[in-house]
Amino acid sequence: MSDHRLSRDVLPRHYALELRPDLDEHTFTGTVAIDVEVATATDRITCNAAELVVLDAAVIVDGERTALSASLDEAAERLVLLAPSPLAPGRARLELAFSGLLNDRLRGFYRSTLVGADGVEQTVATTQFQSTDARRAFPCFDEPDMKASFGVTLVVPEDLLAVSNGAEVSRTPLGDGTDRVVFADTIELSTYLVAFVVGPMEATDPVDVDGVPVRIIHPPGRGDQTAFALEVAAHSLRWLADWYGIDVPGGKVDLVALPDFAFGAMENLGCITFREVLLLVDPESADQRELESVASVLSHELAHLWFGDLVTMRWWNGIWLNEAFATFMEMKAVEAWRPDWDVWAGFGAARAAALDVDALASTRPIEYPVVTPADAESMFDVLTYQKGAAVVRMLEQFLGEEAFRDGVRRYLADHLGGNTDNEDLWAALETTTGQPVGDLMHDWIFRGGFPLVEATVDDGRCTLSQRPFRYDGLDNGSRWQVPVRLRTTAGEQRVLLGDDPVVVDLAGTLVTVNAGAAGFHRSGMEAPHDPGRLTAVERSMTVDDRWADTLAGRHDPAAFAGFAASFVDDPDLAVWQAVLRGIGTLDLVAPEHHRPLASEAGGLLEGIVGRLGWAPADGEDDRTRQLRGVVLAAAGTLADDPGVIAEARRRWSSGGSTDPAVDGAVVAVVATHGDGADRAECRRRFEASGSAQEEQRHLRALALFGGLTEVEALLGEVHDGTVRTQDAPFLLRSLLAHRHHRAVAWRSVTDHWEDLTGRLPSNSIARMLEGVRALVGAGIDPEVDRFLDDHPVPQGALMVAQHRERRGVNVRLRTRLLG
Repeated sequence: MSDHRLSRDVLPRHYALELRPDLDEHTFTGTVAIDVEVATATDRITCNAAELVVLDAAVIVDGERTALSASLDEAAERLVLLAPSPLAPGRARLELAFSGLLNDRLRGFYRSTLVGADGVEQTVATTQFQSTDARRAFPCFDEPDMKASFGVTLVVPEDLLAVSNGAEVSRTPLGDGTDRVVFADTIELSTYLVAFVVGPMEATDPVDVDGVPVRIIHPPGRGDQTAFALEVAAHSLRWLADWYGIDVPGGKVDLVALPDFAFGAMENLGCITFREVLLLVDPESADQRELESVASVLSHELAHLWFGDLVTMRWWNGIWLNEAFATFMEMKAVEAWRPDWDVWAGFGAARAAALDVDALASTRPIEYPVVTPADAESMFDVLTYQKGAAVVRMLEQFLGEEAFRDGVRRYLADHLGGNTDNEDLWAALETTTGQPVGDLMHDWIFRGGFPLVEATVDDGRCTLSQRPFRYDGLDNGSRWQVPVRLRTTAGEQRVLLGDDPVVVDLAGTLVTVNAGAAGFHRSGMEAPHDPGRLTAVERSMTVDDRWADTLAGRHDPAAFAGFAASFVDDPDLAVWQAVLRGIGTLDLVAPEHHRPLASEAGGLLEGIVGRLGWAPADGEDDRTRQLRGVVLAAAGTLADDPGVIAEARRRWSSGGSTDPAVDGAVVAVVATHGDGADRAECRRRFEASGSAQEEQRHLRALALFGGLTEVEALLGEVHDGTVRTQDAPFLLRSLLAHRHHRAVAWRSVTDHWEDLTGRLPSNSIARMLEGVRALVGAGIDPEVDRFLDDHPVPQGALMVAQHRERRGVNVRLRTRLLG
């Protein structure tokens, strides 16, 4: 048994768990009876527990109860139970009584708060167990391959709602103001997927989705913001069940909107939890990006019901398979529902973020060894989700969509209810396609980085070669099996590029070496691109490839705007987002260069702003509406367009806009150029927000206002708890990345480091520190490295190293831009 893995001498089969949360005192008590299989005679049973007080422990064998001694190792998060004599192989039952605190750190069994219609703050008790926090709610065998069924009972105040993974079986008054709520037993689950919620919440009437009841659990008075998510859920459940070829697991689906939640959402079987902003939405006031976020996150969590819940990774090194596949499937589900949203073009930004990290020397393989709980926590990053999804997409497009789906169906059918490694998926795909999938995918999964695929054309023949793409320019000898999809004027051609160059006879004129931007690689072509022959996602990829080359030092950063000028007439959202990512980064790293950069940005944006204006045209599609908001925000904040600023102020003064697509632009422009009175009004609108989207819109805007006094006031609200714990890390990240606020924000973070690392969700610290990428030229360059050397973040060490290296890329970019 390793220091962080449990012995398999004793295996759990079923948990009968009863919990009594005290929402006034922020405590809980509980009992758990664990039916176990003793595989090897032993007098020692080791399971997991943390931050619990074990009150009693016993084992029952053949009806005879024997007391156990219990000792808790807090450092190892282990509970060791000793029997007076060895337990013989066979069945036994462990019985444990325990107590704990409802913490405020958004992990384990924790407390959240909401404000009722009467203005009184009320407590919600809820859970977040992934990766290794079920042990903070009850003693358990807290490893993903130690699956068991769960029977949950909650004893709760009679006026509160209670939900868990299983359907409610009974609710019995106990005569003391509490009810005992019993839930149906679950299928076999990993402990990280168990969940329960107790609080003054409301539930929608269930919607029947092919025999599966679907509800949304929400704070009081928010039922009018559930229709959109219910519509998405109904579509995605039906589509996913058909695609997977397996009925919806679990028997019911509750979607729970929580006021405080560290993650975006969590796929607990039958009791999926969300941040409010990613579930509750008013389509009349939400913009397109916000609607797409709700649809994508909801579809992602539902995809997990099969890929993650029903079939689960064996250990945390394989979490990428769960998360990458769910990310990939969310795109396919939303694409099937709303093809007009062109979600794969939208995925270009996520793909770009993954390529950006993967071009660093400090990148990591998608899968690498996980030993400690901190290691497991560090796996939840852009490489697991976005690179993983992009690689799965690349494989699907190379094998063919139907053949790929058939392989996934075989994989799920072969491993229903079990645990797997990625080799199990490759084996199923090899069986159905006849392709050497394992060999093809090995380097993509176990080697960090990605290739630059270069193409030279001579007399109708295209020579393809590859080398690693890295910002430091080094060739470390890595090579991949690259499924290359060429497109010519005559159609598509596919080839597998290995270590050696490949020559392809072209059927027509070469258009792109990355058709559909489905390949996870950068592209280099000697022949000039013809934007008119490229799809929207290919055009955005072309811009992004050029920007990556600029970061790598292969092009003058001052020339990027000139390159982007060839796309000024482009009507697509993804293309403009790629252009503005580059221009925005230049403005961020060299704020003293803002005036000439604003002039260049204004020249790029003038035409599209003039064409789109402020009002939608009749019959305009959703992506164009979203584009309007993006370019207006950029014109007002990046280009300082006086006309846009004036119109934003007019709309702000009149109470807002009639078009949700431009509301975000109005708020951002006013905040960027606003004064103290504007900030006070923004704060008032934040507090009076009628939806989570409006609340977040105005909270983000508060970080944009200038003035030292205003920034220090906002930082004070972060540190005194006025800003919710779930929002604080992301607000600090925004302040660290602001061209005017970053120095004061950095000092505030370092001054309050101990409080922040003790109070904020541990998984959020490394994400907060993403803002250090912008700490260039602010007179604090050496201080940043010294501080981070002295204050490691174990659960995000690799991510922090990537932020630091990426900051170095920005330092070099700034030097080259300013000469």
